Amino acid sequence: MTAACEKRVRKALAKDATGHDWHHIERVRRLAARIAKAEGADMFLVDLMALLHESADYKLIGKKTEAQALLETRNFLTKIGLDDTQAEEVVYVIGSQSFSKSGISGQKLDSRAGQCLQDADRLEAIGAIGIARCFMHAGVKGAPIHDPAIPPKTILHSAEYKQHKNTAINHFYEKLLKLKDLMNTKEGKKLAESRHTFMEQFLAEFLQEWGREI
Repeated sequence: MTAACEKRVRKALAKDATGHDWHHIERVRRLAARIAKAEGADMFLVDLMALLHESADYKLIGKKTEAQALLETRNFLTKIGLDDTQAEEVVYVIGSQSFSKSGISGQKLDSRAGQCLQDADRLEAIGAIGIARCFMHAGVKGAPIHDPAIPPKTILHSAEYKQHKNTAINHFYEKLLKLKDLMNTKEGKKLAESRHTFMEQFLAEFLQEWGREI
């Protein structure tokens, strides 16, 4: 079952250049496994969620709707033999765990396994890896590194987040620096501390070199 998921995800993300590639999936899997072990969550279910967590991401599904992508994932899970209850939980988490869905609203996932996956994915967005992925994604989208004339915004709605044209540096203030306080688990909160501090140090150095603070 896991092998079938790996094959599907490798194929889907083979050409990704936004920081959501197979290496991202592997790192999230490792983090999710560590958190799940510490929290006593279902390791198998957490691993499936980590493998498939990008399956309905609006940034990656092209012309498909999120509903279509989730239905395809649900059908795939049934085909490879996952029972209905577990399949529903995996699809629920995939469709709900992103920052644009539950991060902006502050809504907690109703799934312990999902909370472990969500923390792992959020950890991937911060620290040294998160910084690298932020600038990688900005480059692909043609966004500027920084523009002092464009201040960070307070984004209140999912639709606004998806449509918002941004700079790489503003993304730290609008999302990445908020993730530490959105962690669900004790282990996730512990792992987030040093990564958050590293981002703060990076931003201080960046803005000093730029010559102007936000």
